Amino acid sequence: MRSTASFIEAAAVALDSLRASKLRSFLTLLGIILSTTTLISVMSVIHGMDVFIATTASSMGNDGFRVLRVAYIGNRDPKKFLEALQKNPELSREEYAFVRGHATLLKEAGIFDQRSVKVTYSGDLVDGVVLMGAGPSTLGMSNTQVELGRMYTDTEDERHMNVTFIGADLKARFFPNVDPVGKIVQIDGRPFEVVGVAKAKGSVFGQSQDNFLAIPDETYFKIYGARKGISYNFEALDRDHLEEAEDEIRVLIRAFRHLRPAQDDNFAIQSSDTLVSAWDQLTGAIAAAAVGIVSVFMVVGGVVIMNIMLAVVSERTREIGVRKSVGARRQDILNQFLVESSMLAGCGGLIGVLLSWIIAALVRNFTPVPMVLPVSAVILGVALSAAVGLFFGIYPARRASRLDPIVALRAESS
Repeated sequence: MRSTASFIEAAAVALDSLRASKLRSFLTLLGIILSTTTLISVMSVIHGMDVFIATTASSMGNDGFRVLRVAYIGNRDPKKFLEALQKNPELSREEYAFVRGHATLLKEAGIFDQRSVKVTYSGDLVDGVVLMGAGPSTLGMSNTQVELGRMYTDTEDERHMNVTFIGADLKARFFPNVDPVGKIVQIDGRPFEVVGVAKAKGSVFGQSQDNFLAIPDETYFKIYGARKGISYNFEALDRDHLEEAEDEIRVLIRAFRHLRPAQDDNFAIQSSDTLVSAWDQLTGAIAAAAVGIVSVFMVVGGVVIMNIMLAVVSERTREIGVRKSVGARRQDILNQFLVESSMLAGCGGLIGVLLSWIIAALVRNFTPVPMVLPVSAVILGVALSAAVGLFFGIYPARRASRLDPIVALRAESS
C-alpha cells in the first residue's frame, strides 16, 4: 500500500512539474517526440505495405506462380534489369501451349493479358477500367470469387464468345439496384453479356481492385491480339511440389527458346515466396535505417532529459532535504525522480503518437499509400520513450536520493 501511495504521489508531483514548466518540458522532449514519430510512421508505412504484399501474394496462393517477361519485384541488379527490358522476348501463346502440353507437375495453368478500356452502359461511360483476358482457371487461381451469377466457361472461351465477368465497382456504378446478369455492356464499343459479378476485394494503395472486368482469353486475343503483355499463371500439384514445378517450367521454356546451358534465363518466374522474400529484404533495410535514426534521437532526447533532471534536483534540493528530515526514505526520493523522468519521456511519446496519427491520416487521404497506425507501434513507441526516460533518469534520481538532508537544507539556506 505504501509503495502504491508513493507512486501516486510521485506521479502527481511529476505532472505538477510538467505543468509548471510547459515550454521547458516541450523543448526537453523534442528528441523523444521526433524519435517516436519517426518510429511509428515507419512502422505504419511497413504495415500498409504488408497489406499490399499479403494481397498480392495471396492472389497466387501458396502453390501458385507466374512467368513474366521481366520481374518488377525481387532481388536484382539494376543494370541487368534494364538489359532484360531490352532483350527479353515477349511471352507467346505458342510457347504457353508447348509448356502446358509437356508439364507434368501442374494442377492448373492459364494465360493472362490486360489493358485499359472504356466501358459503357445505357449512355454512362467509365474510362480506365482494367480489362483482363483470362481463362476461367486463371481467374480461379487469382482468388477471384463469384458474388452473383457465374464465371464464364471453357466452352465460351473456346468459342470466342462475347461474355464478361465484372468487378464490384462496375456493378455499383451501372447496376446499383438491378441484377446485372444478362445485361449488355459495351467494351470499347463492342457488346458483351454480363454473366457474373466478382466479390469485392477492396483497395490497396488507394487503388481499387474491383474496377475491372474479365473476358475469355481467346476472345481477348481475337480482338486485341497477343503480341505484348502476356503472362502465364500456374498452380503446382501441391505446396510440396512448388519448387519442382517451377524448375520444370523453367526447363521447358528454356528448351522452347533454345537457350544454351551457359545462357541466363530471358524470362522471370515469380511466386508468393519471391514477393515475401523481396519484401522482407526491403523492410529489413527500411527498419535498419529507422532504428539508426530513432536511436540517435532517443539518445539525444535521453541526454537532454538527464541534464534537465539534474537541474531539477538542484532546484529542489531544499524540498529533498525537508522530505528526508520528516522520514522519507532514499527509495521514496529515488522513485519520485524516476517516475518524473519516465512520465516526462512518456508524455513525449504520446505527443509523438498524436503527430504520427496526423501524418498517417494526411498520407492516407492525400496519397495512395495505405498508411495505418498499428496498435503495436503505439504501444512500442510510448513504452520505448518511457524506458528511455527511466534509464536516463537513474543518475539524477540516485544523486537526489543520496543527498544528506542536513547538507541539503544548509546548502539551500546559504
